[in-house]
Amino acid sequence: MKQIKFLMLAMMAFVASVTFIACSNDDDDDNGDKGSAPTTQSNYDRYQQAVNETVNKQKKSNKVILLVAFGSTWEQAYDTFDKVVDDYKAQFSGWDVYLSFSSAICINNARAGENVDPKDYYDPEHWLTAIGQAGYQQVVVQSLQVIPGEEYRRVRDSYVKDFMNNRNGDFSDEYMKSLDRQVVVGTPLMAEESDAKTLATTLNNEADIKAAVSQGIVAFMGHGNPEGYDYYGGNIRYLQLESYLRNISQNYYVGTVDMDETYAEDVLSHIKGGRYDYTVGAMGYTVNYERNNVKQAQLFVLMSIAGDHAHNDMADDEDEESWYSLFNADGIATEAYETNFTEACWKKYKSGEEYIPGLAERSAVRKLWMNHTSEAIARLGTDEALSTPTTAPEE
Repeated sequence: MKQIKFLMLAMMAFVASVTFIACSNDDDDDNGDKGSAPTTQSNYDRYQQAVNETVNKQKKSNKVILLVAFGSTWEQAYDTFDKVVDDYKAQFSGWDVYLSFSSAICINNARAGENVDPKDYYDPEHWLTAIGQAGYQQVVVQSLQVIPGEEYRRVRDSYVKDFMNNRNGDFSDEYMKSLDRQVVVGTPLMAEESDAKTLATTLNNEADIKAAVSQGIVAFMGHGNPEGYDYYGGNIRYLQLESYLRNISQNYYVGTVDMDETYAEDVLSHIKGGRYDYTVGAMGYTVNYERNNVKQAQLFVLMSIAGDHAHNDMADDEDEESWYSLFNADGIATEAYETNFTEACWKKYKSGEEYIPGLAERSAVRKLWMNHTSEAIARLGTDEALSTPTTAPEE
Protein backbone atom coordinates (compact mmCIF):
# COMPACT_ATOMS: atom_id res chain seq x y z
CA MET A 1 0.00 0.00 0.00
CA LYS A 2 2.81 2.43 0.87
CA GLN A 3 4.41 1.69 -2.50
CA ILE A 4 1.13 2.46 -4.33
CA LYS A 5 0.76 5.76 -2.39
CA PHE A 6 4.32 6.67 -3.26
CA LEU A 7 3.74 6.00 -6.96
CA MET A 8 0.52 8.08 -6.91
CA LEU A 9 2.28 11.01 -5.23
CA ALA A 10 5.11 10.81 -7.74
CA MET A 11 2.68 10.88 -10.66
CA MET A 12 0.84 13.90 -9.18
CA ALA A 13 4.10 15.75 -8.73
CA PHE A 14 5.08 14.99 -12.34
CA VAL A 15 1.74 16.24 -13.70
CA ALA A 16 1.99 19.39 -11.58
CA SER A 17 5.48 20.09 -12.83
CA VAL A 18 4.40 19.66 -16.47
CA THR A 19 1.41 21.95 -15.90
CA PHE A 20 3.61 24.62 -14.32
CA ILE A 21 6.11 24.43 -17.17
CA ALA A 22 3.29 24.72 -19.73
CA CYS A 23 1.91 27.86 -17.99
CA SER A 24 5.37 29.35 -17.88
CA ASN A 25 5.83 28.79 -21.61
CA ASP A 26 2.46 30.46 -22.30
CA ASP A 27 3.58 33.44 -20.22
CA ASP A 28 6.76 33.66 -22.26
CA ASP A 29 4.76 33.65 -25.51
CA ASP A 30 2.42 36.40 -24.26
CA ASN A 31 4.98 38.54 -22.54
CA GLY A 32 8.30 37.90 -24.20
CA ASP A 33 10.01 38.08 -20.81
CA LYS A 34 10.76 34.86 -18.88
CA GLY A 35 9.62 34.84 -15.31
CA SER A 36 7.64 38.11 -15.44
CA ALA A 37 3.88 38.51 -15.28
CA PRO A 38 2.00 39.39 -18.51
CA THR A 39 1.31 43.10 -18.93
CA THR A 40 -1.28 44.92 -21.04
CA GLN A 41 -0.68 48.51 -22.14
CA SER A 42 -3.83 50.52 -22.73
CA ASN A 43 -4.35 52.53 -25.91
CA TYR A 44 -4.20 55.68 -23.80
CA ASP A 45 -0.74 54.73 -22.49
CA ARG A 46 0.49 53.69 -25.93
CA TYR A 47 -0.60 57.01 -27.40
CA GLN A 48 1.02 58.88 -24.52
CA GLN A 49 4.24 57.00 -25.10
CA ALA A 50 4.14 57.89 -28.81
CA VAL A 51 3.62 61.59 -28.10
CA ASN A 52 6.35 61.57 -25.44
CA GLU A 53 8.78 60.05 -27.94
CA THR A 54 7.89 62.69 -30.53
CA VAL A 55 8.42 65.53 -28.08
CA ASN A 56 11.68 64.08 -26.79
CA LYS A 57 13.01 63.78 -30.35
CA GLN A 58 11.89 67.20 -31.55
CA LYS A 59 12.41 69.34 -28.45
CA LYS A 60 14.85 72.16 -29.21
CA SER A 61 13.56 74.90 -26.93
CA ASN A 62 11.91 75.47 -23.56
CA LYS A 63 9.09 77.35 -25.31
CA VAL A 64 6.29 75.58 -27.13
CA ILE A 65 3.22 76.38 -29.24
CA LEU A 66 0.52 73.70 -29.37
CA LEU A 67 -1.87 74.23 -32.28
CA VAL A 68 -5.33 72.76 -31.72
CA ALA A 69 -7.61 71.99 -34.66
CA PHE A 70 -10.88 70.08 -34.66
CA GLY A 71 -9.43 67.69 -37.23
CA SER A 72 -10.42 66.09 -40.52
CA THR A 73 -10.24 62.87 -42.53
CA TRP A 74 -9.31 64.57 -45.82
CA GLU A 75 -5.80 64.46 -47.26
CA GLN A 76 -6.16 68.05 -48.45
CA ALA A 77 -6.79 69.06 -44.84
CA TYR A 78 -3.73 67.13 -43.61
CA ASP A 79 -1.53 68.96 -46.12
CA THR A 80 -3.11 72.25 -45.04
CA PHE A 81 -2.29 71.58 -41.39
CA ASP A 82 1.28 70.72 -42.40
CA LYS A 83 1.53 74.12 -44.08
CA VAL A 84 0.17 75.85 -40.98
CA VAL A 85 2.80 74.13 -38.83
CA ASP A 86 5.56 75.08 -41.29
CA ASP A 87 4.46 78.73 -41.25
CA TYR A 88 4.40 78.76 -37.46
CA LYS A 89 7.89 77.29 -37.26
CA ALA A 90 9.15 79.96 -39.65
CA GLN A 91 7.38 82.82 -37.86
CA PHE A 92 8.21 81.68 -34.31
CA SER A 93 11.70 80.31 -34.84
CA GLY A 94 12.54 80.17 -31.13
CA TRP A 95 9.55 77.97 -30.35
CA ASP A 96 8.79 74.28 -30.80
CA VAL A 97 5.49 73.75 -32.62
CA TYR A 98 3.13 70.76 -32.44
CA LEU A 99 -0.35 70.08 -33.82
CA SER A 100 -3.25 68.28 -32.11
CA PHE A 101 -6.79 67.27 -33.05
CA SER A 102 -9.60 67.76 -30.55
CA SER A 103 -12.03 65.40 -32.33
CA ALA A 104 -11.73 61.75 -31.25
CA ILE A 105 -13.64 60.69 -34.38
CA CYS A 106 -11.17 62.47 -36.66
CA ILE A 107 -8.23 61.01 -34.74
CA ASN A 108 -9.58 57.46 -34.98
CA ASN A 109 -10.55 57.74 -38.65
CA ALA A 110 -7.18 59.25 -39.57
CA ARG A 111 -5.44 56.41 -37.74
CA ALA A 112 -7.64 53.86 -39.52
CA GLY A 113 -6.76 55.39 -42.89
CA GLU A 114 -10.22 56.55 -43.91
CA ASN A 115 -9.95 57.92 -47.49
CA VAL A 116 -6.13 58.15 -47.33
CA ASP A 117 -3.07 56.43 -45.87
CA PRO A 118 -3.19 56.09 -42.06
CA LYS A 119 -1.83 59.05 -40.14
CA ASP A 120 -1.42 59.52 -36.40
CA TYR A 121 -2.85 62.57 -34.63
CA TYR A 122 -3.32 62.95 -30.89
CA ASP A 123 -5.57 64.98 -28.63
CA PRO A 124 -4.48 68.03 -26.61
CA GLU A 125 -4.46 66.07 -23.34
CA HIS A 126 -1.70 63.74 -24.56
CA TRP A 127 0.29 66.64 -26.00
CA LEU A 128 0.02 68.78 -22.87
CA THR A 129 1.06 65.84 -20.71
CA ALA A 130 4.13 65.27 -22.89
CA ILE A 131 4.87 69.01 -22.91
CA GLY A 132 4.77 69.10 -19.12
CA GLN A 133 6.86 65.97 -18.72
CA ALA A 134 9.43 67.46 -21.11
CA GLY A 135 9.72 70.47 -18.79
CA TYR A 136 8.70 73.29 -21.14
CA GLN A 137 8.79 76.63 -19.35
CA GLN A 138 6.46 78.65 -21.58
CA VAL A 139 3.35 77.17 -23.21
CA VAL A 140 1.04 78.73 -25.79
CA VAL A 141 -2.06 76.76 -26.80
CA GLN A 142 -3.34 78.26 -30.05
CA SER A 143 -6.88 77.54 -31.23
CA LEU A 144 -7.30 77.04 -34.98
CA GLN A 145 -11.07 77.43 -34.68
CA VAL A 146 -12.85 80.22 -36.55
CA ILE A 147 -15.14 81.39 -33.73
CA PRO A 148 -15.09 80.88 -29.95
CA GLY A 149 -17.58 78.01 -29.95
CA GLU A 150 -17.97 74.56 -28.44
CA GLU A 151 -14.56 73.27 -29.56
CA TYR A 152 -12.77 76.35 -28.25
CA ARG A 153 -14.56 75.91 -24.92
CA ARG A 154 -13.24 72.35 -24.71
CA VAL A 155 -9.70 73.53 -25.43
CA ARG A 156 -9.71 76.38 -22.93
CA ASP A 157 -11.98 75.10 -20.15
CA SER A 158 -11.17 71.41 -20.27
CA TYR A 159 -7.77 70.51 -21.73
CA VAL A 160 -5.85 73.60 -20.62
CA LYS A 161 -7.66 73.88 -17.29
CA ASP A 162 -6.91 70.23 -16.46
CA PHE A 163 -3.26 70.80 -17.40
CA MET A 164 -2.99 73.87 -15.16
CA ASN A 165 -4.70 72.01 -12.30
CA ASN A 166 -2.37 69.01 -12.75
CA ARG A 167 -5.50 66.86 -12.74
CA ASN A 168 -3.69 63.56 -13.29
CA GLY A 169 -0.83 64.39 -10.93
CA ASP A 170 1.75 64.02 -13.71
CA PHE A 171 3.90 66.97 -12.64
CA SER A 172 5.71 68.06 -9.50
CA ASP A 173 4.57 71.02 -7.42
CA GLU A 174 7.87 72.70 -8.23
CA TYR A 175 7.21 72.44 -11.97
CA MET A 176 3.63 73.69 -11.60
CA LYS A 177 4.89 76.72 -9.66
CA SER A 178 7.31 77.46 -12.49
CA LEU A 179 4.37 77.55 -14.94
CA ASP A 180 2.55 80.27 -13.05
CA ARG A 181 1.62 82.97 -15.61
CA GLN A 182 3.68 81.16 -18.23
CA VAL A 183 0.74 79.49 -20.01
CA VAL A 184 -1.66 81.32 -22.35
CA VAL A 185 -4.38 80.44 -24.85
CA GLY A 186 -4.42 82.04 -28.30
CA THR A 187 -7.93 82.97 -29.40
CA PRO A 188 -9.82 81.81 -32.54
CA LEU A 189 -9.81 83.67 -35.84
CA MET A 190 -12.86 85.80 -34.98
CA ALA A 191 -12.66 86.08 -31.20
CA GLU A 192 -13.77 89.73 -31.18
CA GLU A 193 -15.87 91.92 -33.44
CA SER A 194 -12.71 93.73 -34.55
CA ASP A 195 -11.44 90.36 -35.80
CA ALA A 196 -14.54 90.00 -37.97
CA LYS A 197 -13.83 93.39 -39.51
CA THR A 198 -10.21 92.45 -40.18
CA LEU A 199 -11.21 89.13 -41.71
CA ALA A 200 -13.75 90.85 -43.99
CA THR A 201 -11.05 93.12 -45.38
CA THR A 202 -8.63 90.21 -45.74
CA LEU A 203 -11.12 88.02 -47.61
CA ASN A 204 -12.17 90.83 -49.93
CA ASN A 205 -8.51 91.35 -50.85
CA GLU A 206 -8.13 87.72 -51.95
CA ALA A 207 -7.84 87.68 -55.76
CA ASP A 208 -10.31 84.83 -56.35
CA ILE A 209 -12.92 86.25 -53.99
CA LYS A 210 -12.55 89.79 -55.34
CA ALA A 211 -13.00 88.52 -58.89
CA ALA A 212 -16.06 86.47 -57.94
CA VAL A 213 -17.86 89.26 -56.09
CA SER A 214 -17.32 91.63 -59.01
CA GLN A 215 -19.24 89.23 -61.23
CA GLY A 216 -22.00 88.01 -58.94
CA ILE A 217 -23.05 86.75 -55.53
CA VAL A 218 -20.45 85.37 -53.13
CA ALA A 219 -21.84 83.17 -50.35
CA PHE A 220 -19.60 81.94 -47.53
CA MET A 221 -20.51 78.74 -45.67
CA GLY A 222 -19.30 78.65 -42.05
CA HIS A 223 -19.92 76.05 -39.37
CA GLY A 224 -21.61 77.83 -36.49
CA ASN A 225 -22.90 76.50 -33.19
CA PRO A 226 -26.32 74.87 -32.82
CA GLU A 227 -28.79 76.41 -30.37
CA GLY A 228 -27.73 75.72 -26.79
CA TYR A 229 -24.05 75.36 -27.69
CA ASP A 230 -23.23 78.97 -28.55
CA TYR A 231 -20.54 79.39 -25.92
CA TYR A 232 -19.00 82.86 -25.68
CA GLY A 233 -21.67 84.11 -28.13
CA GLY A 234 -19.47 83.12 -31.06
CA ASN A 235 -22.34 82.91 -33.56
CA ILE A 236 -22.67 86.69 -33.60
CA ARG A 237 -19.34 86.86 -35.44
CA TYR A 238 -20.92 85.47 -38.62
CA LEU A 239 -23.50 88.25 -38.66
CA GLN A 240 -20.82 90.84 -37.95
CA LEU A 241 -18.56 89.44 -40.66
CA GLU A 242 -21.41 89.59 -43.15
CA SER A 243 -22.15 93.18 -42.16
CA TYR A 244 -18.56 94.26 -42.76
CA LEU A 245 -18.42 92.36 -46.05
CA ARG A 246 -21.69 93.93 -47.23
CA ASN A 247 -20.28 97.36 -46.44
CA ILE A 248 -17.84 96.52 -49.22
CA SER A 249 -20.29 94.86 -51.62
CA GLN A 250 -23.98 94.00 -51.40
CA ASN A 251 -23.17 90.76 -53.23
CA TYR A 252 -21.66 89.21 -50.08
CA TYR A 253 -23.63 86.78 -47.91
CA VAL A 254 -22.63 84.57 -44.96
CA GLY A 255 -24.41 81.43 -43.77
CA THR A 256 -23.61 78.31 -41.75
CA VAL A 257 -24.44 74.63 -41.41
CA ASP A 258 -25.35 74.74 -37.71
CA MET A 259 -26.49 78.23 -36.65
CA ASP A 260 -30.25 78.70 -36.71
CA GLU A 261 -31.64 81.00 -39.41
CA THR A 262 -28.38 81.06 -41.37
CA TYR A 263 -28.79 77.83 -43.35
CA ALA A 264 -28.64 77.71 -47.16
CA GLU A 265 -32.40 78.26 -47.40
CA ASP A 266 -32.06 81.34 -45.19
CA VAL A 267 -29.27 82.76 -47.34
CA LEU A 268 -31.48 82.33 -50.40
CA SER A 269 -34.23 84.23 -48.57
CA HIS A 270 -31.77 87.01 -47.75
CA ILE A 271 -30.92 87.28 -51.44
CA LYS A 272 -34.62 87.88 -52.15
CA GLY A 273 -34.60 90.72 -49.60
CA GLY A 274 -36.39 91.57 -46.37
CA ARG A 275 -35.92 92.32 -42.68
CA TYR A 276 -34.54 89.57 -40.45
CA ASP A 277 -34.31 89.65 -36.66
CA TYR A 278 -31.84 87.42 -34.85
CA THR A 279 -31.37 86.59 -31.20
CA VAL A 280 -27.84 85.45 -30.44
CA GLY A 281 -27.44 84.70 -26.77
CA ALA A 282 -28.67 87.83 -25.00
CA MET A 283 -28.08 90.00 -28.07
CA GLY A 284 -30.65 91.13 -30.59
CA TYR A 285 -29.49 91.69 -34.15
CA THR A 286 -31.46 93.00 -37.12
CA VAL A 287 -30.42 92.86 -40.77
CA ASN A 288 -32.18 94.51 -43.69
CA TYR A 289 -31.44 93.01 -47.10
CA GLU A 290 -32.23 94.66 -50.41
CA ARG A 291 -33.46 92.32 -53.11
CA ASN A 292 -30.56 91.03 -55.21
CA ASN A 293 -31.49 90.09 -58.76
CA VAL A 294 -28.06 88.73 -59.70
CA LYS A 295 -28.36 85.17 -61.03
CA GLN A 296 -24.74 84.06 -60.70
CA ALA A 297 -22.98 82.91 -57.52
CA GLN A 298 -19.72 81.45 -56.22
CA LEU A 299 -19.62 79.51 -52.95
CA PHE A 300 -16.66 79.65 -50.55
CA VAL A 301 -16.05 77.70 -47.36
CA LEU A 302 -15.58 79.72 -44.17
CA MET A 303 -13.80 76.98 -42.22
CA SER A 304 -10.12 76.42 -41.51
CA ILE A 305 -9.96 73.46 -43.89
CA ALA A 306 -12.01 72.07 -46.78
CA GLY A 307 -13.26 68.72 -45.54
CA ASP A 308 -16.60 66.92 -45.31
CA HIS A 309 -18.72 70.04 -44.91
CA ALA A 310 -17.08 71.79 -47.86
CA HIS A 311 -17.14 68.88 -50.29
CA ASN A 312 -20.47 67.39 -49.20
CA ASP A 313 -22.74 69.95 -47.52
CA MET A 314 -21.62 72.77 -49.79
CA ALA A 315 -20.47 71.34 -53.11
CA ASP A 316 -22.08 67.90 -53.66
CA ASP A 317 -23.97 68.08 -56.97
CA GLU A 318 -25.69 64.74 -56.23
CA ASP A 319 -27.16 65.89 -52.92
CA GLU A 320 -30.42 67.80 -53.39
CA GLU A 321 -29.88 69.53 -50.03
CA SER A 322 -26.34 70.78 -50.65
CA TRP A 323 -25.81 74.51 -51.01
CA TYR A 324 -24.76 73.98 -54.62
CA SER A 325 -27.99 72.14 -55.47
CA LEU A 326 -30.27 74.50 -53.55
CA PHE A 327 -28.79 77.63 -55.12
CA ASN A 328 -29.02 76.21 -58.63
CA ALA A 329 -32.55 74.94 -58.04
CA ASP A 330 -33.48 78.49 -57.04
CA GLY A 331 -32.44 79.78 -60.43
CA ILE A 332 -28.97 81.04 -59.51
CA ALA A 333 -26.18 79.64 -61.68
CA THR A 334 -23.79 78.61 -58.92
CA GLU A 335 -20.28 77.16 -58.72
CA ALA A 336 -18.75 75.58 -55.63
CA TYR A 337 -15.32 74.80 -57.07
CA GLU A 338 -12.79 77.15 -58.60
CA THR A 339 -9.84 76.64 -60.92
CA ASN A 340 -7.79 79.78 -60.34
CA PHE A 341 -6.65 79.30 -56.74
CA THR A 342 -2.89 79.74 -56.53
CA GLU A 343 -2.14 78.80 -52.88
CA ALA A 344 -3.46 75.23 -52.80
CA CYS A 345 -1.90 73.24 -49.97
CA TRP A 346 -2.95 69.81 -51.22
CA LYS A 347 0.23 68.29 -52.60
CA LYS A 348 -1.65 66.26 -55.23
CA TYR A 349 -3.43 69.30 -56.66
CA LYS A 350 -2.59 70.20 -60.25
CA SER A 351 -3.06 73.71 -61.60
CA GLY A 352 -6.29 74.11 -63.51
CA GLU A 353 -8.15 71.40 -61.61
CA GLU A 354 -11.29 72.19 -59.65
CA TYR A 355 -10.55 73.06 -56.03
CA ILE A 356 -12.14 74.24 -52.78
CA PRO A 357 -9.68 76.10 -50.53
CA GLY A 358 -10.09 76.24 -46.76
CA LEU A 359 -9.35 79.46 -44.90
CA ALA A 360 -6.02 78.13 -43.63
CA GLU A 361 -4.85 77.65 -47.22
CA ARG A 362 -4.85 81.43 -47.63
CA SER A 363 -1.53 82.82 -46.41
CA ALA A 364 -3.15 86.16 -45.49
CA VAL A 365 -5.60 84.35 -43.19
CA ARG A 366 -2.88 82.20 -41.63
CA LYS A 367 -1.18 85.46 -40.65
CA LEU A 368 -4.30 86.47 -38.72
CA TRP A 369 -4.08 83.33 -36.60
CA MET A 370 -0.39 84.00 -36.05
CA ASN A 371 -1.23 87.55 -34.96
CA HIS A 372 -3.42 86.05 -32.23
CA THR A 373 -0.48 83.89 -31.19
CA SER A 374 1.79 86.93 -30.97
CA GLU A 375 -0.82 88.65 -28.82
CA ALA A 376 -0.95 85.57 -26.57
CA ILE A 377 2.83 85.48 -26.22
CA ALA A 378 2.76 89.14 -25.16
CA ARG A 379 0.54 88.13 -22.22
CA LEU A 380 3.09 85.68 -20.82
CA GLY A 381 4.35 86.73 -17.42
CA THR A 382 1.45 89.14 -16.90
CA ASP A 383 -1.75 88.90 -14.89
CA GLU A 384 -3.55 88.01 -18.14
CA ALA A 385 -1.69 84.69 -18.30
CA LEU A 386 -2.97 81.61 -16.46
CA SER A 387 -2.17 80.92 -12.83
CA THR A 388 -1.59 77.52 -11.29
CA PRO A 389 -3.42 76.47 -8.10
CA THR A 390 -0.10 76.02 -6.29
CA THR A 391 0.57 79.74 -6.62
CA ALA A 392 -2.94 81.18 -6.39
CA PRO A 393 -3.39 83.56 -3.44
CA GLU A 394 -5.03 82.05 -0.38
CA GLU A 395 -8.53 83.24 0.42
